[in-house]
Amino acid sequence: MKDLVDYIARALVDHPDQVVVNEARHGTDLVLKLRVAPEDAGRVIGKGGKVANAIRALLRTAGTRDGQYIELEIE
Repeated sequence: MKDLVDYIARALVDHPDQVVVNEARHGTDLVLKLRVAPEDAGRVIGKGGKVANAIRALLRTAGTRDGQYIELEIE
C-alpha cells in the first residue's frame, strides 16, 4: 500500500523527489503518513479534499481485500 500512495503522490506533485511515505502498524490497522513539499500540499489534498478522499477510497478498497483498515494522514 505504501508503494501505491507513493506512486499516486509522485504523479500529482511538482517536486516528486520530496514525497515521503511512512507506515506504522497498529495490530491489523495500517497508518500511512504522506509528506510532500509545502507548495504541493494543495495538489495532494485537492479542492475540498476531493483528491485526498479519492486516495483514501482506493486504500480502503485495497485494504478490505486484504482484511485490514488503512488510514492516510497527510502531513
